[in-house]
Amino acid sequence: MSACSRLSETYKVGVTRKGLPASLFAKASPFVVTTALLSESRNVTASTILRFAKILLPLLPTMCVCVYARAQIMLEKLAKQTAIYGISTIVGRFLSYLLTPFYTRIFGVETYGVITDVYALIPFALVVLTMGMESGFFRFTAKAEEAGGDVAAAKKRIFTTMWGITTLAAVIFFVLVAAFAPECSALMGEVYTAHPEYVVIVAAIVMFDVAGCIPFSRLREGGRALTFVGFKMANIIMQVGFAVLFWAVGLFESDFGVGWAFVANLLASAVTTIGVAISGRAVPKIHWAMLAAMFAYSLPLLISSVAGTAGEFIDRQLIKYLVPEGSMAQLGIYGAITKIAVVMTLFTQMYRLAAEPFFLANFRKDEFQQTNAAAMKYYIIASMIIFLGIALYRDLFALIVGSNFREGIYILPVVLGANVLSGVWLNLSFWYKREEKTSYALWVTLSGLVASVVAGYALIPQWGYYGAAWSRFIAEVVMVAVSLTMNRICYPTPYEFGRIGEYVAVALALFFATEWLGVESIALRYTVSTAVLLLYMAYVVRREKIDVVALVKAILRR
Repeated sequence: MSACSRLSETYKVGVTRKGLPASLFAKASPFVVTTALLSESRNVTASTILRFAKILLPLLPTMCVCVYARAQIMLEKLAKQTAIYGISTIVGRFLSYLLTPFYTRIFGVETYGVITDVYALIPFALVVLTMGMESGFFRFTAKAEEAGGDVAAAKKRIFTTMWGITTLAAVIFFVLVAAFAPECSALMGEVYTAHPEYVVIVAAIVMFDVAGCIPFSRLREGGRALTFVGFKMANIIMQVGFAVLFWAVGLFESDFGVGWAFVANLLASAVTTIGVAISGRAVPKIHWAMLAAMFAYSLPLLISSVAGTAGEFIDRQLIKYLVPEGSMAQLGIYGAITKIAVVMTLFTQMYRLAAEPFFLANFRKDEFQQTNAAAMKYYIIASMIIFLGIALYRDLFALIVGSNFREGIYILPVVLGANVLSGVWLNLSFWYKREEKTSYALWVTLSGLVASVVAGYALIPQWGYYGAAWSRFIAEVVMVAVSLTMNRICYPTPYEFGRIGEYVAVALALFFATEWLGVESIALRYTVSTAVLLLYMAYVVRREKIDVVALVKAILRR
């Protein structure tokens, strides 16, 4: 019998012997004993409290075991979900990132700058048009389960309403852009003025991606990870396949040039969205009465997400407008180098895919806080291992991009650091989403946007893309600081700051020590880097008392 089962049985025996109501243990949870006891007693007397204390105090050690065991189970569930989405994301994004070495060898730095520019703007358009409904979908479906009744019907209404309103917004966006394509092209720059059709194609990509957003969220909420993975993989394979096909038949050398890269994306997005829509076995139908509550939750997220996404792409836009000469070339180099940080980006993305529905489910506050704190620590551990694994071997990773782009490889550690902080901020955001205090997100992301703009104006005119990398890093630092401050004031979570700081400090010390050595021999340099990476991993294993053999066996069993 488990510790929790023994605890429940002991409580029941204690209740019977002490003459307390049996209904106290209808749910048999040690965490609701106090609430249940007080609700059963209209007049709580000293004798009632003493009787309760006699039952509870001898069981406190067992209760602590239960809390720990439950937190471990929840962490295992999160790790499993992260692994499911992670494997698919790694494979899928790997195929997608094959386009980086492909395009950086086909196009020059200025032409690739167009790709960097467009794919920095697309996420911004997606955030605006989804209107924060993705996070709202997880929260409202969780509330539907909590409310009971016909849960399936309630979830379907939530799904069709959110899907309907986002699809409507996407269609309106495409129509407007197509109608005013010349004006939109002029706003985006000289390259687009010559090819306004680029803007129309990109608007169509956005329309299809927005229309597929809520159906994909439904797959995640329903635990249909394999279906989710299948559609995402199909999208990426089609996009890569079309790009290679267009190159093979010489279309990239035509006057339309880089536009064929956008056509490849459009075809893949259209097929994928149609497929996931059909699999949902529903049609968009807006239940207007539900929209008020949905927007009340989601609009603060929209505003904060707009500010956050603007903070992520503003560095690229500032390069385009603040660099005196060769701005598109610098934009191309910056975009290519940030793509090299693929492993860190993948890890943060797969963590978000698994953690968002996980942490927005119906957990008790104490469970949420313990699990979130543990997740933060292990996220930092994994992130610093990835940081060292890429930063110490950046000369090898530079081979991913074409030779004309490798001059910017020195900014890679700064880009990696910003990506690590992005995941920290993500982990710090779950508490106010869970508590439906989404307006807090606005202050976090606005502070980051302001920091990015101020730092960008100060650094980019002088340092170019190096200044852009630092401006994004500074913005991430500010967002983490603001978010953490609000957490300490409004929702104190027991993060292990000492241990987390220790892991970060040791990793950075090892990195700078290796850089300081400045080993010129390539073979010796990589030998030292490998030894440093293994040393850090061994240090973490020993510090956390991780049973590596048992961990590997558990993974293989799963």
